[in-house]
Amino acid sequence: MSCCQTLISKLESKTAVIGIVGLGYVGLPLMLRYNAIGYSVLGIDIDSFKVDELNNGRSYIEHISGEAIAKAAQSGFEATTDFSRSVECDALILCVPTPLNKYREPDISFVTDTTDALVPYLREGQVVSLESTTYPGTTEEELLPRVEKNGLKVGENIFLVYSPEREDPGNPDFDTRTIPKVVGGQTSKCLEVGEALYGHAIDQVVSVSSTQAAELTKLLENIHRAVNIGLVNEMKIVADKMGIDIFEVVDAAATKPFGFTPYYPGPGLGGHCIPIDPFYLTWKAREYGLHTRFIELAGEVNTAMPQWVVTKLMDGLNEQGKPLKGSRILVLGIAYKKNVDDMRESPSVEIMELLEGKGAAVEYSDPHVLSFPKMREHKFDLDSVTLTAETLNSFDAVVLATDHDAFDYGLIAEHSVLLIDTRGKFRAPQLNIIKA
Repeated sequence: MSCCQTLISKLESKTAVIGIVGLGYVGLPLMLRYNAIGYSVLGIDIDSFKVDELNNGRSYIEHISGEAIAKAAQSGFEATTDFSRSVECDALILCVPTPLNKYREPDISFVTDTTDALVPYLREGQVVSLESTTYPGTTEEELLPRVEKNGLKVGENIFLVYSPEREDPGNPDFDTRTIPKVVGGQTSKCLEVGEALYGHAIDQVVSVSSTQAAELTKLLENIHRAVNIGLVNEMKIVADKMGIDIFEVVDAAATKPFGFTPYYPGPGLGGHCIPIDPFYLTWKAREYGLHTRFIELAGEVNTAMPQWVVTKLMDGLNEQGKPLKGSRILVLGIAYKKNVDDMRESPSVEIMELLEGKGAAVEYSDPHVLSFPKMREHKFDLDSVTLTAETLNSFDAVVLATDHDAFDYGLIAEHSVLLIDTRGKFRAPQLNIIKA
């Protein structure tokens, strides 16, 4: 039996050991899925805190329960910081960050450094799958030569695939199992192995012709959202000047049963994908002498939204005869989206920094983020404010940045001196509410 068929047989019989490298918002749900359907799973991460928490049956991500982690640990899941143990794994699934550097260019150092750490322990009969969002060509240009560095041959005795993550934290309608999985292989044999790797774990596997096609698929998905959000954010500004409620307009347009998909404006883009992924393609396109003007324009509109919110706040304070400098401002919601604790690229934090830079005294309230966490680029020594009538009334203005379901919106509307609504939560006109 060939190396390919042996590996496929192990994957299909669930005797293969699955290695998840990177135990964050993507890797952890994937680990739980493979564990739940009977695979032996080894988690690998450089963060000893995460490893210790998981091995003790505790979760560090709000929407993933400690009970689920404890159950996985009791049924054989183990986490480690020891990369040499990757030799035990038949499949290695890489779920590491791909941020932007300070020049807004792709930073794939987490991918390359992780692969380099695995290279000494790669062996015949393994499959390496990259799930991190990246530019087309990364798998072939960066992973392929590393995987083959010690004499292994991709497509013959080791296999390489790209399968972009599609996690949506906090979405109750979809989970790891039900979201279709796009898979591209470096060779036809690699694709066969990739289909076997994900076939039992995911309800639908969507095969494409190459790793590049799979990489571009992920970028298109998120650029599609970024461009449409940019469009509606620009429409918001136009509607505001005309005295029209853009949320009412989007709701009305959404009643058309064909040819329209509703996107809603907000205070800016957040999360690990939408604010970042378009720049991966614009950067790669320059290699071919192309300028992705449409994508870049949408990026300009979206990145200007936090400043737009601050301007609307300043206008509201001016109407009350108050300067922004010295005012006490409460920001509601600092996670990047509702009902999660994920703060990656959150526009709320940028709004806080803009306000602080203009001399305002800034605090926040977020039931999902009780203390402002340590972040690479943002520093606030703050704890979440408990919302009461008295605390709301003590602030000169309140900015609704993330519309968590846990907020008492009646209380907020009644007791805020000035409320800046960036999410269209308050549709009826009220004297103390400004839509932004």
